[in-house]
Amino acid sequence: MSDFSPEWLDLREAADARARNQSVASAVAARFALRSELSVLDLGAGTGANLRATSALLPDRQTWTLVDHDTRLLDAAKAKLIRWADRYEEDGERLVLDKGGKRITVLFKAADLARDLQALLDDKPQLVTASAFFDLTSEDYIRALAKAVVAAGAAFYATLTYNGLQKWTPHRPADNQMTAAFQRHQMRDKGFGPAAGPLAASHLVDQFRINGHVVVEGESPWRLERSDRMLIDELVRGHAVAVTEIGGVDEKAVVGWVNVTRTGAFVGHTDVFAAPS
Repeated sequence: MSDFSPEWLDLREAADARARNQSVASAVAARFALRSELSVLDLGAGTGANLRATSALLPDRQTWTLVDHDTRLLDAAKAKLIRWADRYEEDGERLVLDKGGKRITVLFKAADLARDLQALLDDKPQLVTASAFFDLTSEDYIRALAKAVVAAGAAFYATLTYNGLQKWTPHRPADNQMTAAFQRHQMRDKGFGPAAGPLAASHLVDQFRINGHVVVEGESPWRLERSDRMLIDELVRGHAVAVTEIGGVDEKAVVGWVNVTRTGAFVGHTDVFAAPS
């Protein structure tokens, strides 16, 4: 299973929040507008960014279970949520937050998401969420997830699933070669079987529709500019590492590509909301 540092997750959080598709977010808000409370299961929760971005769409009383295999990230999530909240209290293993008129109870759970999915759904959450997660998983995992979520009677909201679209500013001849190699790396096994990578969003849409949920989807690309220089630089470094690992691109070409000063980047993502008809 892939590991991400708290620093990387912090670096991308603002770009993720800007990129979210507002039409899909509005569909989520409309679906739960008449409810007074909601239980949410957040897969691959990292440092809790998905809760911070999504909670404003949901009813005034929410219970979130944040799940990640990395306890270091869950500890970071707790600390960041405490700083984010207007007020907080700790009740045993639960964190209770007041934020913008919402009362949010948060539980933290370390689990192997590749193996423990069904057990996590046994508590019958009403909404299953994840952000920037499913491109790491396999087509088989997505198929099993859709069946399990539908069987539990839950809705589903996945944001920022990488869809393979990239454009760098300024453009260089090696961009396409680097992107192709990066895509091959994305489809390596990340702990869930051969990763769906840029095909993950399409698989999510197909599987939830096959299983009877109504699906709304929309694009949520990063549009990075000069003010996002730190994130652009980290993306460039990450691409270079991935391409070096997968091979197929001359080392001098990789070095030359990395040394280009980038002033912008477009990275494609897709948001998906699926709910019982």
